[in-house]
Order: sequence, then C-alpha cells, then structure tokens
Amino acid sequence: MDVRLQVGMNFKRLRLARGLTQEQAADLTGVSQQYISGLERGRRNPTVLTLHELSRPLGGEPIDLLISIDDPCAIGDPG
Repeated sequence: MDVRLQVGMNFKRLRLARGLTQEQAADLTGVSQQYISGLERGRRNPTVLTLHELSRPLGGEPIDLLISIDDPCAIGDPG
C-alpha cells in the first residue's frame, strides 16, 4: 500500500476513535480541514515534523500514523 494512503487511513482511524470531525481535528492539530481531507485521501506527503504535530493532539505518536494495520508484527499488536 502507498505510504501516503497508509498515513491517511491511520490518521482517520485515530480521529474517528476520538469521535472527532475533520474540522475538530484540524483545530487540534493546527492544520486546515482541507489538509486533513487531503491527508485522509492519501494526497498529502507530510514531513516528520508534521506527523508529530498531527499525531500528538490525538493521543498518538508519529509511528501510529506509519505502521500498517494489516501487519501482524505492528507495534502494539497482541498477536
């Protein structure tokens, strides 16, 4: 899977787990709602610093946006 799409899917998963809209997530992370929308569709290529700024307000870490949720060896997977 394309890493940009993986990051977007993981961000959306974190956002929805906290019951946030894209607009609320944008307010928390300091980016625009349009950026969040593009990110979730795999159309953004965030820097390492941006990954940090996106993940921390949602209670995550940058690695949470990068790991493959389909990978059985992913960090935090009990299997």
